[in-house]
Amino acid sequence: MNFDTISVIGLGYIGLPTAAVIASRRKKVIGVDINQYAVDTINRGDIHIVEPELDMIVHAAVKEGYLRATIEPEPADAFLIAVPTPFKAENGNQHVPDLTYIKAASKAIAPVLKQGDLVILESTSPVGATEQMAAWLAEARPDLSFPQTRGEDSDIRVAHCPERVLPGHVVRELVANDRVIGGMTAKCSKAATALYGIFVQGECITTTARTAEMAKLTENSFRDVNIAFANELSIICDKLDINVWELIRLANRHPRVNILQPGPGVGGHCIAVDPWFIVSETPDEARLIRTAREVNDGKPQWVVDKVNEAVGKFLSANPDKTAKDVTIACFGLAFKPDIDDLRESPALSIATKLVHDSPGKMLMVEPHIIGLPTQLQKQGARLALIEEALGQADVAVLLVDHREFKSINLAKGLVVVDTRGIWE
Repeated sequence: MNFDTISVIGLGYIGLPTAAVIASRRKKVIGVDINQYAVDTINRGDIHIVEPELDMIVHAAVKEGYLRATIEPEPADAFLIAVPTPFKAENGNQHVPDLTYIKAASKAIAPVLKQGDLVILESTSPVGATEQMAAWLAEARPDLSFPQTRGEDSDIRVAHCPERVLPGHVVRELVANDRVIGGMTAKCSKAATALYGIFVQGECITTTARTAEMAKLTENSFRDVNIAFANELSIICDKLDINVWELIRLANRHPRVNILQPGPGVGGHCIAVDPWFIVSETPDEARLIRTAREVNDGKPQWVVDKVNEAVGKFLSANPDKTAKDVTIACFGLAFKPDIDDLRESPALSIATKLVHDSPGKMLMVEPHIIGLPTQLQKQGARLALIEEALGQADVAVLLVDHREFKSINLAKGLVVVDTRGIWE
């Protein structure tokens, strides 16, 4: 199949790198986003997110005329939808998948669809979301046929292909990683495979749309369960006065044991979110997956409690001071090392709670952002450099193991809460 023009709907952490990589293959790409700032930034050849190598690829693609961003969808041969899929509260359940953005994207592209077009949902979604998207498209365009009614003979091809990339390595992994492609029919899968063949060097494996949706959820649920084991182990070791980092090093010397490292929780718009999609659809069956989510969701409060204990320890050693005199410095706000992404970040959640509860000065050290989130600013927190924070802090809280933090020399007398085990 020929794809002369490809449209990417949603120019965030997945959509923009995908659009740029396709454009780098000398394909005309139209990026669509409702954020005018993002559109204007991209059209200048700049980027509005932090991702290694992406700035050079976007700049070249825009300069050479292969990439252009806009607010409104335009006709194309293929449409890749890469919009958020957050939660919403419903009937007391706080983790119901919210397909509002997918629905909006479907309604937006429907007027410009034509016979022979391909629509791919890349957004991580609950099982059945691709079929729901196809239904929204069919509702908006009754003059076209879709796979759910015409099967292989449909005018429009529809498939699901979830992203499987690691922030900080997106550009490389978009090209190198295998892709799971789930078409609503065999011809849909074939068309989607041809599209990804433009830039993917990994293997493209075809399956059904529902299996492709479940594959992404399964991958991240597997990781979540393993992280939950490590996080629960750290809580147990703390109660038993055992160094969890040493324990894991020793246990991992077993040839068939590979325990992950514990942390302050789980963040990002994948591992912290995707397992709930499974739980939401099968609440009675997904018992282990639910428990893992609860363990990881509960870890930030445990860290807050440990920081409060550390403040108490400092005050006991300095009886002339009060809680208002204690300066706490939080090192790291991103959801993982060496990126700027704060989505679903346990570090940000912990910092926000500490700022709300602590009467003293709060310093935030996050080398990958230029300004604090509004909520932290309103509550009096201040973004600080490493040296400044170390010079003023009474209690230092390591929340993210950014490379900048690994060589820090801690001052004698500084009370430390290390959730990543690099200062121990």
